[in-house]
Amino acid sequence: MNVYVRELVSALSQAGVDCTTYTRRTSREQADIVQVEPGHRVVHVDAGPCDLSKEQLPGVLQEFGDQVMGHIKNDSPADVLHANYFLSGLVAHRLKHELDIPFVSTFHTLARVKAEGGDLEPEWRDRAEHEIISCADAILVSCTEEERQFRRLYGNPQGRIEIVAPGVEHAFFAPGDRHGARRALDLPADVPVLLFVGRIQPLKAPDLAVRALAGLHRSDALLLIVGGASGPDGDREMTRLNALVDELGLTGQVRFVSPQPHHILSTYYRAADVVVVPSRSESFGLVALEASACGIPVVASGVGGLLTLIDHGENGYLVHDRDPAMFAQYVREIIENPAHAAALGARGAERAKSYTWGFAAARLRRTYSDLAVRELVACE
Repeated sequence: MNVYVRELVSALSQAGVDCTTYTRRTSREQADIVQVEPGHRVVHVDAGPCDLSKEQLPGVLQEFGDQVMGHIKNDSPADVLHANYFLSGLVAHRLKHELDIPFVSTFHTLARVKAEGGDLEPEWRDRAEHEIISCADAILVSCTEEERQFRRLYGNPQGRIEIVAPGVEHAFFAPGDRHGARRALDLPADVPVLLFVGRIQPLKAPDLAVRALAGLHRSDALLLIVGGASGPDGDREMTRLNALVDELGLTGQVRFVSPQPHHILSTYYRAADVVVVPSRSESFGLVALEASACGIPVVASGVGGLLTLIDHGENGYLVHDRDPAMFAQYVREIIENPAHAAALGARGAERAKSYTWGFAAARLRRTYSDLAVRELVACE
């Protein structure tokens, strides 16, 4: 989500849209306003102590909204509000009525979608998302599959649903030299390397990547897990993951790597033979797109936006029942057949060229313009 907001707002500003991103201050060292680039500023909003946990954020939404309201009225007039995630959506819903301007929502994850993957959210979150859906003038989804899923779970909203696919920064994410990438990461040049990139939490299912490695029955294969513990279950998931590695006798074959700056991830993608994306649910799957842009085959769960990004047998493989044995089988097909892997990667890289942040910004700018001349959705 952070990558999405940063890249999309950057593309919007370059297209002539004046953008202000409001985010809660998490350190006293953060400047009040950061001018990221012409037409794009970030405002750090004071709302509660800096070190609040994610679970404490609902308690400061009123204060956050008050501060944003004051800034919009006094310093940075707005023509449209665009919220990412349900907490900011609650704030934007309130401000829509107080400012009488359109409200656009991108959820990224939804409680009912997560529940279908086995990750239950509190009932109050579902109620909050229903409130947002009932009043949003436009709801952005990333692909046709996400739109179908949304309509199935929530029905047809009063506002419009717009498909705005995320992009990929091709200046960073493009095919490159595998041997050079491995030298940079101090990895062996001649062993199979699997890569998992994502938060360490049950939703992203890194345990499936570990089990897929075990299913290869190859003592020379390596799995890189790039990411850190996230959410209330993150630390517990990390402990469980380490225990699983020991239980399966994979000590020395799994390397945990701390979260990396976004542009550095391209080196990890290029160093890999295959990228594994075993998420329980995925609204889009930016990791899969970035890996494909780097010419690396992807083996992914057959869920959400991954169904749109991966053509089974063309640029990777989809596993519909999240069976670790099937993940291992497809990974084996890739690492044991270099010519086939190269063909998958080439087709993935070619397809990824159609995903750009500039195109996403153009579609979103048109949506903003349309909403500015339409009557606002009234709350149900």
